[in-house]
Amino acid sequence: MSGPGVISDADYCARLVRELDRDRYVADLFAPAGRRGALFALHAFNVEVARVREAITNPMAGEVRLQWWSEALIGGARGDVRANPVAAALLDAIETYRLPRETFFALLDARIFDLYDDPMPTVNDLEGYAGETSSALIRLATLILSGEAGRASAEAAGHAGVAYAVMGLLRAFPIHARRGQCYVPLDLLKRHGLTREDAVSGPASPGLRAALAEMRVLARRHYEAAIEALGDVDAVELPAFLPLTLVPGDLARMERPHDPFVAVPATSAFSRLWRLWRGARTLRKATEAD
Repeated sequence: MSGPGVISDADYCARLVRELDRDRYVADLFAPAGRRGALFALHAFNVEVARVREAITNPMAGEVRLQWWSEALIGGARGDVRANPVAAALLDAIETYRLPRETFFALLDARIFDLYDDPMPTVNDLEGYAGETSSALIRLATLILSGEAGRASAEAAGHAGVAYAVMGLLRAFPIHARRGQCYVPLDLLKRHGLTREDAVSGPASPGLRAALAEMRVLARRHYEAAIEALGDVDAVELPAFLPLTLVPGDLARMERPHDPFVAVPATSAFSRLWRLWRGARTLRKATEAD
């Protein structure tokens, strides 16, 4: 795209990520300039599919939108796919860096869960969902950054994605509860004598607080495993993992006494930027320590 008043596909993606996924936008700025456009395209795609539920009136309409993305990736979508700036930029990134399309298809399949109010069955299911969404994004980002990311980064991405995703779900718990969505696994709820309805409508019982505490333990366990695995990861891939460094601070804030059905006040943009800058140093030390 070019011309007066018209922004490029890459700039459109960067603006979208900056407005709706600030953590990943800042992390992408730590990448080499020549790779940022592809990273913005990847994360703009994630913004688009992650917010499908907010833009639909029924789940079937959401499935149609996700199916459009699947068809766009294989060249079967109707109309000019490249008229969509995110799709155009993403297809360029896929072709340039030979990103595996099957990873995108798995991510889109996992996102179907977001469209419905079905409860997350088990902790293993939650980890699988996080792996196919959040972990997959990290893995794809490492491929953009290094061309052929090593096996070590696959293990680190798996743990990092689960830690970041679970932390994000905990932050969004009040929003999901109001919608009737339940990402707290049923097996975990049952262990504390709770039902799905308890998790979406209250009250904020000791059992619910204990279940959410277990979610925080899960996130922290994966965070620690990711940090350990990063010792074998090439430093060039670190920007893909940078949002992981926000996990400990966010978990600590959520551990303070509060009503789980009320959102914990967000930290300032400057504070988050500062934490990401410090996080970059933390990750670099993790790779150097090995």
